[in-house]
Amino acid sequence: MRTLAIIFALFITGFTSNAQETAKDTTGTISVEILNVTSDNGKMVYGIYTQESFMKKPVFSKNAKIENGKSVVTFTDVPKGEYAVICFHDKNDNDKMDFETNGMPQEDYGVSNNKLNPFGPPVWNDGKFTFDGHEKVITIRL
Repeated sequence: MRTLAIIFALFITGFTSNAQETAKDTTGTISVEILNVTSDNGKMVYGIYTQESFMKKPVFSKNAKIENGKSVVTFTDVPKGEYAVICFHDKNDNDKMDFETNGMPQEDYGVSNNKLNPFGPPVWNDGKFTFDGHEKVITIRL
């Protein structure tokens, strides 16, 4: 009986250790960099989306300064999964994307994988990527 208790205790300890290692491995960082911003006015607005939230409400969002035409932001504690990033240059700092009366954007924007739809808004399948829960750097062109 004592041997059975020791084996059970070792099993539970090993299981707990594996669960902690798995938890550590399931979140990581996604860094997004923009290198071709046309001016340092305003700010860059970034959003990370899942398929369900795409073009609605980002699951992660941040704003960042623009310096010398560059902007970089890092999202931490991002679980592994499938995501897309959309960003835009909020030139007038009004916290929203501005559009012409015909629906064309007034402010530059970009999407992960740099595949912009020339006839409409970003498309999930063009911007999606798989994140393994460790570390990823994404460069977006506006």
